[in-house]
Amino acid sequence: MSDTQTALKVTQIGTVVVPVSDQDAALDFYVGKLGFEKRADIPFGNGDRWVEVAPAGAATTIAIVKPPEGRPTGDTETGIALSTTDVDADHAALKAAGVDVDEEVMRMGDPVPPMFFFRDQDGNKLLDVESS
Repeated sequence: MSDTQTALKVTQIGTVVVPVSDQDAALDFYVGKLGFEKRADIPFGNGDRWVEVAPAGAATTIAIVKPPEGRPTGDTETGIALSTTDVDADHAALKAAGVDVDEEVMRMGDPVPPMFFFRDQDGNKLLDVESS
């Protein structure tokens, strides 16, 4: 075991990057279907864009960006878990909006909260978890 200490001054997770094939379609999904806010849409480089979205009031954002040349988009396990106060209402609302959601909310029993996976327009998987 090491006694090494780091000098990092990290205070929070700022942005999680999700590669997408079409940023406008991703904006329609994250803003139009999930109800997130568009926080940034900044052009840079040779026609590239930096686009960030987030739930209202959230500190952490999701950057929906084109991947570097030769890197794939879609069908990614993002590792992003969204916290909700009502997982059943979210499941019903996303299903009604035509979002690719798991057939049912997973209920494993205490202490594991109810949750379900859903996929964005590129098949990137996110998790919706009920928080107490």
